[in-house]
Amino acid sequence: MNNMPLVKETLKAALVQAFSDQMNKKENPEQAIDDLVSKLATAIDNYIKSATVTIAPGILVATVGTAASQTGTTTGSGTGTLS
Repeated sequence: MNNMPLVKETLKAALVQAFSDQMNKKENPEQAIDDLVSKLATAIDNYIKSATVTIAPGILVATVGTAASQTGTTTGSGTGTLS
C-alpha cells in the first residue's frame, strides 16, 4: 500500500460530490439522507486511511537471539503523527 500525506482537497472534492449527488433528489428523503451519510462516511474513512503515520525514533525494544540474528518487539509506547 502506498501511503501519502493527507490531501484536504481530495476530501473536499469527495464531500462536494456526495452533496451534489443528493441535491436533486426529491423522492424518498430518508433514503437520500442515508445515501449522503454513507458517502460522507466513506470519504472520511478513505481520507484518514490515506495518511502517512510517522513514528518518532527511540521506542524501547527487547530482543532475543544471536548477535547476527535477533528478533524482538517494542516494550515502550511511541508517539506518531499523521501527515
